[in-house]
Amino acid sequence: MSYPLKSLGGIASEIAALKDAGIKTAGALLEAAKTPKGRKELAKATSLDPKRILELANKADRLRVKGLGKEYAELLRAAGVDTVRELKYRNPAKLAEAMAAANKKRKVVRLVPTDKAVGRWIEAAKKLPLKITY
Repeated sequence: MSYPLKSLGGIASEIAALKDAGIKTAGALLEAAKTPKGRKELAKATSLDPKRILELANKADRLRVKGLGKEYAELLRAAGVDTVRELKYRNPAKLAEAMAAANKKRKVVRLVPTDKAVGRWIEAAKKLPLKITY
């Protein structure tokens, strides 16, 4: 499922700049920003910082994980998991614990995921082809 750009949590001016560059969805952003060259070109077209484009692209990438919605994708980032590549190698119990701690501080979600749910996300991430190169 491809989410609208606003689901990535960008500010209005960032979203407007991306839309002006022809990027309408999280999936389209991921395609355009999957390589360093693509991010550089998108930065020129939008006047956005390439690092910010990478942050948004990584969030779009996390949204590809089956069962992982936008709130949990944000909670993963708050717990220190920025990329799908990182998620593949995490321990479910430890990650669930880190997510609970991050949520206690930031109140990202109402219901903290269980070890089982986190384990399913990790397994789903392992099946995904890597999209972003660095």
